[in-house]
Amino acid sequence: MKKMLFSALVGTVSGAIMVTQIAGPLVAQEAQAESSVYEQLDLFGDVFERIRAQYVEEVSTEDLISAAINGMLTSLDPHSNYLSAKDFAEMQVDTKGEFGGLGIEVTQEEGFIKVISPMDGTPADKAGILAGDFITHVNGEAISGMMLDEAVDKMRGPIGSEIIITVVREGVTEPFDVSIIRDAIKLTAATGRVVGHTIVLRLSTFNEQTTSGMTEALTKGLEELGGIEKLDGVVIDLRNNPGGLLNEAISVVDAFLDTGEIVSTRGRTAGSGERFNATPGDLIEGKPIVLLINGGSASASEIVAGALQDQRRAVVVGTKSFGKGSVQTLIPLKGDGAMRLTTARYYTPSGRSIQALGISPDIVVQQPIPPTVDPAAIEEKKSAVERTSEADLRGAITNDSMTEEEKQLYKDELARAEESAKLRDEDYQLAYAVDIIKGLTVIVPKTP
Repeated sequence: MKKMLFSALVGTVSGAIMVTQIAGPLVAQEAQAESSVYEQLDLFGDVFERIRAQYVEEVSTEDLISAAINGMLTSLDPHSNYLSAKDFAEMQVDTKGEFGGLGIEVTQEEGFIKVISPMDGTPADKAGILAGDFITHVNGEAISGMMLDEAVDKMRGPIGSEIIITVVREGVTEPFDVSIIRDAIKLTAATGRVVGHTIVLRLSTFNEQTTSGMTEALTKGLEELGGIEKLDGVVIDLRNNPGGLLNEAISVVDAFLDTGEIVSTRGRTAGSGERFNATPGDLIEGKPIVLLINGGSASASEIVAGALQDQRRAVVVGTKSFGKGSVQTLIPLKGDGAMRLTTARYYTPSGRSIQALGISPDIVVQQPIPPTVDPAAIEEKKSAVERTSEADLRGAITNDSMTEEEKQLYKDELARAEESAKLRDEDYQLAYAVDIIKGLTVIVPKTP
């Protein structure tokens, strides 16, 4: 018994010695790291004081601190940044769907300002600014190398004032100037229209109005068609939608799913992520969905596209999306400012990271650049459409296999098909999406 007690005691003592031996270097490393941090902060304080005392002009302490914080954050990635009290207040207005400016979502890429997407109906959209354009000058002043917030400030100004931006565009040899009149931007987050037996839902951004606006547009479309049994399917147009609120993206997906994962996030530490799942209830009761994306579809748009694609709920058509798959957390700071910090990555239900890869469409469809209109070609096309048919020939025998009601239904279907055909001249990608819905109804039985 004494021998056993002694053995146990030796074991305990040995363990204590081992812990002490391991813990010693760890404590020393932590102390050294802590010392290094304080040394760097001392260095920062020294530089700060020297600038205040010796710079050629007097500098605002607040401006120096703001620039230092912003520099620290923007060095991490393009989406982390510091928001002053004014910028933070403006951002909160943005998510509610009303703000002033040009109407473009921009990012910084290798020191240049790149357009993620123009917003529907805004001055930039009407002026012809495209996703992927680079802005190099504002009113003749070069903005390359500026912080993103500083460049954005240059583009802001009084409503009704003119701004001239210089644009570099892929496929165009020389930079060119675009004149834009600043205006108050009132975004309609969701609109809808009926094309044939298809409802087209256009989502231009993800703000607090998106899900409610989409639901309202869908309800109006179904009323126009005469009920869900008349619906062939839905096209969700997310082209040039730069994203926005995560919870709105989740609720849009949830509107068309009964079960399954929508999106997950994973942060730096294990267990810090979240998983979001659908709740029962599909607004269109399983009818087909075609979803349109392009290079201007980013962030929340990619969450929607990735979820509906992975859950095999939608056919994704268009071109590869932007590839912003990171989560930004807005952290309020002292003085009414805030910092936007990247804290996680998004993952689609199949486990794909959107970051830097984007969503690849199931069917790649480029949007053709409209050619120069030739009046003679238009007349030739018009005359070809109006050519005489068998029914127009004098003395042609009638079709005796159809009732008058059946003939009227046939003519109505023909009119809807011609309406879809006209859409190709207006928007080729959208017409393609509508055609897919029509094709799916041929092979998939209608819901009784």
